[in-house]
Amino acid sequence: MRFTTRPTLQGTFGMVSSTHWLASQSAMAVLEDDGNAFDAAVAGAFVLHVVEPHLNGPAGEAPVLLAPAGGDVRVLCGQGVAPAGATVAHYRGLGLDLVPGTGPLAAAVPGAFDAWMLLLRDHGTKSLDDVLKYAIGYAEHGHAPVDDVGATVETVRELFETEWTSSAEVYLPEGRPPRPGELLRNPVLAATWKRLLAETAGTGGREARIDAAREVWRTGFVAEALVRQAARPTLDTSGERHTGALTAADLAAWSATYETPATYDWNGWTVCKAGPWSQGPALLQQLALLPSELPAYGSADYVHLLVEGCKLAMADREAWYGDAAEVPLAELLDDGYNARRRRLIGDKASYELRPGSPGGRPPRLSGHACVVADDAPGFSPMGVGEPTLANGTAFPVPGEPQVTALGETRGDTCHLDVVDRWGNMVAATPSGGWLQSNPVVPELGFPLGTRLQMTWLEEGLPNSLTPGRRPRTTLTPSIALRDGVPVLAFGTPGGDQQDQWQLHFLLAVTLRARVRGGLDLQGAIDAPNWHNDGFPGSFYPRGMRPGRVTVESRMPTEVVEELRRRGHDITVGDPWSEGRLCAVARDPATGILSAAANPRGMQGYAVGR
Repeated sequence: MRFTTRPTLQGTFGMVSSTHWLASQSAMAVLEDDGNAFDAAVAGAFVLHVVEPHLNGPAGEAPVLLAPAGGDVRVLCGQGVAPAGATVAHYRGLGLDLVPGTGPLAAAVPGAFDAWMLLLRDHGTKSLDDVLKYAIGYAEHGHAPVDDVGATVETVRELFETEWTSSAEVYLPEGRPPRPGELLRNPVLAATWKRLLAETAGTGGREARIDAAREVWRTGFVAEALVRQAARPTLDTSGERHTGALTAADLAAWSATYETPATYDWNGWTVCKAGPWSQGPALLQQLALLPSELPAYGSADYVHLLVEGCKLAMADREAWYGDAAEVPLAELLDDGYNARRRRLIGDKASYELRPGSPGGRPPRLSGHACVVADDAPGFSPMGVGEPTLANGTAFPVPGEPQVTALGETRGDTCHLDVVDRWGNMVAATPSGGWLQSNPVVPELGFPLGTRLQMTWLEEGLPNSLTPGRRPRTTLTPSIALRDGVPVLAFGTPGGDQQDQWQLHFLLAVTLRARVRGGLDLQGAIDAPNWHNDGFPGSFYPRGMRPGRVTVESRMPTEVVEELRRRGHDITVGDPWSEGRLCAVARDPATGILSAAANPRGMQGYAVGR
């Protein structure tokens, strides 16, 4: 019998897993009130904005995978585009080589709010009041913040006090950061949602009111406040004060959209991901790069194979993924192409960035792509996951962001999975709009996002900064099917690490023993994990760390030593420091639902019955 940190939950009514227990329980409360998985996801997402403000916000992004019972899996794209004025020439004219990691120049059109509204309108059953009341309650009356909220605010205290004073009003109550055991309130955010409800009351039926809320966001008081904020000169990571490119026309023109997922069939599973405007296909490529026979699970051969395959997939991500040019996705996922790529994996660790040539096309990389990050051994993105600053200081607390006086910061992400008794399933990875990304909009209680920092200020690349096009994001929720039926929804925060940790989880689920007749979700989450940094980072100031692999200290010593013998630059991290996975599942044969959540970081929880 294998012991885990927690049981894999099983039941028949509904299951929720998220990166914060209050979001999980709020979503479960919606299920208990006869809501479906989509209602629950929206309610949980708005709670995440309140209780994980250092990890996401309403003006951030939210890629969502949804599987309606009896229907096809769809992608709901909550990733906004670059404003019309966000051109390479404009940013270069400001003397910039990279988009700053903070401030209004890095702000894309906010995407999260509209995505959640579209999901609620088209697939939910509940009213706006029903799904927003939990978030309003926690914002108005307060919640006990997790340690990392206060730790994040402490690192930006000087910036907030001297420059981003609207943020100080929310996150430095009584002149100090929030503390665990004390209530943290955001009355301005609560007032924003109350005003939204008041302005849309009496506008017709459920769907009409949701559309009215979307219009208030795009053209009403919310849009007006966002545009005013973008026009305020703001100190950013460049060391200068800049205004942003976001305008009223940009906000009015954009809405979330539905898309067909990218898929790959592996070992009887069909894995669904967002398209190459995300890094989602990198997980599919890693599956395509696997040989038909895998080494023993957890062995040095196994870890070496996955690390080297990841480097190849991420090299292709860097050369080919984006929204500014056509992506040859069919060729990138072609079995023959990946069989040829697989032959590049040798017995020793590669220190090179080696993109392929799908369809004979020559790859083109940014001039920054091979820059080596200047940091010391011990860099660990666990929990934080989306590094926007690489420096020589190791992070003392797993998941603790670090910020300089200029606001150079590591942000993070959340995740949320729900499955209900009817078989509806949803996986979402909301992110961006962190408290450390931009000043709080004084009238609204939340900041703009910074997703444009992921684009390149060079013309002609798939991920070049391009008006009306999405930055290539690292956000990548997953849904997996068996025999065409959705079985598993999962995902994790973690920036560039997301599709590494998810691959390890998926293989652990499919290759290891089952528990109580179902998938051993908790065992797969608890298994020792790792990540590698041998490719360009997606966040300011970018950079790669050739050969670097960070492993949990629970990995067997003989495996670590063999990896070192093969040339991997191994950093041994804390025993529980790699990954923040969430997962829910449904057995189509029995209707049994299951769920599990990550014990790392001490805040993710699954609930259900």
